[in-house]
Amino acid sequence: MGIRLEGLISAIILPLLLTMVLFLGPLIQLAMDCPWGFIDGMKVVVDPCFWTLCLGDMRWLRNQVVAPLTEELVFRACMLPMLVPCAGPSTAIFTCPLFFGVGEHNYSCLCLFVYFSVFQFSYTAVFGAYTAFIFIRTGHLVGPVLCHSFCNYMGFPALSTALDHPHRLTILSFYVLGVVLFFLLFFPMTDPFFYGLPTPVCTLTSTSGSICS
Repeated sequence: MGIRLEGLISAIILPLLLTMVLFLGPLIQLAMDCPWGFIDGMKVVVDPCFWTLCLGDMRWLRNQVVAPLTEELVFRACMLPMLVPCAGPSTAIFTCPLFFGVGEHNYSCLCLFVYFSVFQFSYTAVFGAYTAFIFIRTGHLVGPVLCHSFCNYMGFPALSTALDHPHRLTILSFYVLGVVLFFLLFFPMTDPFFYGLPTPVCTLTSTSGSICS
């Protein structure tokens, strides 16, 4: 479930754009620290050699392609359609990420596991709830996959680096602006109207509520 043509363009653009709004602060910080100008950066992006190097990098393929695709396929496209008829969309959104959060633990050292487990579980659970929300609202798998890939690339926002940055007031202002805009655009940019009503997951339950409308 989650692979369809209706509303596909919106599903590719809007959820990713919403996620980029949330990362407005880190993106501005990245742009300030980048040694390239905008034109030079665009030349790199459209350069086939750049993408050839990326596709030849196993770590890049794992983080940007394989992990987002397989994890969203399992935890969103396969698991949510089973949870929604039993628990309803709202409960499923917050239940599914619990499995996702546990599945993300991959530390072999017990000390590292204890140290990072709470933070990592919380972070991945919140992210899982976000992509589950997108999947249910849009009915497309492509949105969660692209958002997952983008977040893997960006990583967790480097707040400590932002606080030490020479332009920290500007960067922190964009951090706050990004969060505010994200919450203001959260429902409008995921409105099922843009993706074709009704979305497939919402047809599996009679208690859809505001999540599906």
